[in-house]
Amino acid sequence: MDITATMVKALRERTGAGMMDCKRALQEADGDIEAAIDAMRKSGVAQAAKKAGRIAAEGVIVAAMAEDESRALLFEVNCETDFVARDEHFLAFSQSLATTALAGAPADLKAVGALPLEGADCSVEEARLQLVAKLGENISPRRFATMERAAGGALGLYLHGKRIGVIVSLAVNDPGLARDLAMHVAASSPLCVSSDELPAPLMERERAIQLARAREAGKPEPIVEKIAAGRLEKFIKENTLLGQSFIKDPELSVSALLQQRKAAARSFARFEVGEGLEKKQDNFAAEVMQQAGVVGPGAGG
Repeated sequence: MDITATMVKALRERTGAGMMDCKRALQEADGDIEAAIDAMRKSGVAQAAKKAGRIAAEGVIVAAMAEDESRALLFEVNCETDFVARDEHFLAFSQSLATTALAGAPADLKAVGALPLEGADCSVEEARLQLVAKLGENISPRRFATMERAAGGALGLYLHGKRIGVIVSLAVNDPGLARDLAMHVAASSPLCVSSDELPAPLMERERAIQLARAREAGKPEPIVEKIAAGRLEKFIKENTLLGQSFIKDPELSVSALLQQRKAAARSFARFEVGEGLEKKQDNFAAEVMQQAGVVGPGAGG
C-alpha cells in the first residue's frame, strides 16, 4: 500500500525515530503502525512506545475534593489553542465544571452536560455553548474520574500546573503520604499499582519484543531467555507504582516506602492534557523539505 506523509508523521510522533526509518518500517509492515512500532523496537530503532501518549490537544486538568475529603474528582477540558487554555473565562468554566461534577455524581459526560452549572443559571451544556460563542473555539469536556475514600483510608490529590492531575487512594489514613504518592504518580506515570494489574497481552507483547531484540544481537538461545527475562523484570519495575523508585528518595522503592509506613496503595487516576489525541503538526511539509535539503520559500541562505 502507499505510505503517506501523514502515516510517517504519526509513527515519528510515537517513536521519535527518523523519517526514513519510519517510512521503511511502515512499508515493511504494509502500513500497520502497531506492527511497525513493534518491528522498530525489536531492531532497536525505537526504544519505547510510551510516546504514544504524548501531549496533543490544548486544555486543562482541573480537580475538586469534598470538604470531608471523602471523594475527589479529576476533569479534563479541552480547547483548540493554548491562548484559550489560559483564558480566565475558560478556566472559571472548567473549575465550575469539576465542582459541579463532584457534587452531581453523573454517570457519564452526557449526564454532566445536563447538570446545572455551579454559579450559573443554566446547564453545563448551555454554559459551554455560550463560552464557545464568546471565545470562538470549540470547548470540549473530555473525561472525568471520581474516586471514593476507602474506610479508614485517605485520598491524595495533586495538580502539576494545569496539565497533569492525579488522585491516589490509600488503605490507611495518611493524607500526607497519599499526596506524596500522587506527586510521584504525576512525575513517574506508572501504568498501574502492581504487576498483577498489567494486562497479559501487554506482557506477552513486551516479552516477544525483548526476545527478538536479544536474538538480533546474536546471543545464544539460553542467554536470549535470560536477557529477555531481565528486561521484562525491568519493564515491570518501571511501569508499576510499587516497582518504581520513590521520587523523594530514589534509593527507596514505593513498595518499600509503603512497608515502612504500614500502608497500602489501592488505586490511582492520572490525567494529562491531550493524552491519546492526535497532535497537530503546523508545517510537516516544510520539515520534510528541510530534511531533504530543499530550502523553502522565504528561507535565508
